[in-house]
Amino acid sequence: MPELSPIYQISNDYVDRFAAMNPVAATTIGVAGHDDRLSDFSPAGQAALHELRQAALRDLAAAPVTSERDRVAHDVMVDVLDLQSERYDAGEYLREVSIIGSAAMGVRRTFDLMPRATAEDWATIAKRLAAVPASIATFEETLAEGLRRGLTAARRQVTANIAQAETWSGARAGTSSYFSGLLEAYDAAGQSDLALRRDIEANAHLANGAYAGLGQFLQEKYFDGATETDGVGRERYQLASRSYNGITLDLDETYSWGWEELYRVEREMRETCAKILPGASIPETIAHLESEKGQAIEGVEEFRQWMQDLQDRTIAELEGVHFDIPEPLKRIEAMIAPPGGALAMYYTGPNEDFSRPGRTWYPTGGKTRFPLWGEVSIAYHEGVPGHHFQIATTKYLAEELSRFQRLMAGTSGYVEGWALYAERLMGELGYLENPEYYLGMLRAQAMRSVRIILDIGLHLGLRIPASEAFHGGELWTPELGDVFARERACFPPDFMASEVTRYLGTPGQAISYKVGERTWMEAREASRTRQGAAFELKAWHKKALELGPMGLEQLRRE
Repeated sequence: MPELSPIYQISNDYVDRFAAMNPVAATTIGVAGHDDRLSDFSPAGQAALHELRQAALRDLAAAPVTSERDRVAHDVMVDVLDLQSERYDAGEYLREVSIIGSAAMGVRRTFDLMPRATAEDWATIAKRLAAVPASIATFEETLAEGLRRGLTAARRQVTANIAQAETWSGARAGTSSYFSGLLEAYDAAGQSDLALRRDIEANAHLANGAYAGLGQFLQEKYFDGATETDGVGRERYQLASRSYNGITLDLDETYSWGWEELYRVEREMRETCAKILPGASIPETIAHLESEKGQAIEGVEEFRQWMQDLQDRTIAELEGVHFDIPEPLKRIEAMIAPPGGALAMYYTGPNEDFSRPGRTWYPTGGKTRFPLWGEVSIAYHEGVPGHHFQIATTKYLAEELSRFQRLMAGTSGYVEGWALYAERLMGELGYLENPEYYLGMLRAQAMRSVRIILDIGLHLGLRIPASEAFHGGELWTPELGDVFARERACFPPDFMASEVTRYLGTPGQAISYKVGERTWMEAREASRTRQGAAFELKAWHKKALELGPMGLEQLRRE
């Protein structure tokens, strides 16, 4: 193995130390050796991580930059660590309670990512289950400290987290415990070690108690002290937006652009609807596609298999034609997500050696019938050429990128921007010629435009444009946001209710899709203009992704 440059050695050392201090994150990013433990989310644990970041920044400042790759890797790492340090200094870690971003979600989800093939795998799961109560207690300790300092989450997010805790613990009527479900999975796997089974059962009971206790803590000790205001204001929003996007945005310009994009997409949706059901409005066309007359898959397992087949077929068709897809990236697993989380589909990446594949996760929300018109572009977003291709490619580039770049770099703007760009790209490549599937892509674009409008509008307390038919000139409220999201995003009401709660709990993240896509599109067109007839799309994608993940400002520069 060639000797690492000082920058790359600092990167390696940081990842190793970070993974040892934060086992939940280690499992998430795919670093082996820490799956039997859970993280310390206490103020002391957060302070230790902050000092680790500061030490790495000092080392980076003193290290020589010996190559162009060094320069890129150095700038990526400094950008990420600086932003994380700013969020720490602002005390944001003291109130991280949201429907998609709490420590409780991280602990629960880490069990989804653990292997279950052998008795040794299950013994590791049993050991980690036993660690759940202590880890959840450290999360409660941090929230209590935030309460003491007056740095609290909004009540809407607390309510959502109480529901999650009750669902995962089985305390909510009509739900079964996620952790007891691990025991059922152990039995279904045909394992025969009775002593190990007893350990899993006993430790799952402890985990259930920890999550039930978290729900009680949030309800009885935290809720009354939580803020009643959902919006975070311009200063906190700008910091959050920079963290998720890696760029300082003109928020008022971005808000106006979000409206422009929504109007553009709605015009194209009307044109597409005319091809599907002439004379029908957008809602009428969608109602037709959602009805028994539309193409759909019946059954949860049947739908999961359809998703798997679509991913496999897409990989086979794109390989060698539009992308060069290395062999390890050709394995992807379509999964059904456990209940309790947000209703948006999501992706989890492979581990470093690809023994754990990339996976797409679909929350059914209790559905058993799945109209296909809106699912195809979402599959491209989460799988190939979207998240799976980009994230797994990054993991694959072990000889080119630093370990920090491969495992910890990038922003939501970079990652989600690429995935939304990938949806549009598949339309350009002819994969959405069916107008129903194309309408599904446009609906996703409309929803992401709505996200910009609501995320910035709600958190900054902006007014709806006076020219807009929907409550023109009025100040945004969450109640107006709920109605607007249902009317203009064209997704089911339960999904959009979950979405609005998500936006209010993770300021700056919801805009990253369209903001990131905009940057990717601008970068592509700038290269096309610069290269003229020599521009080749496949080569541009390869070169762009080989730079590795980064913030949007750095992506523009590179």
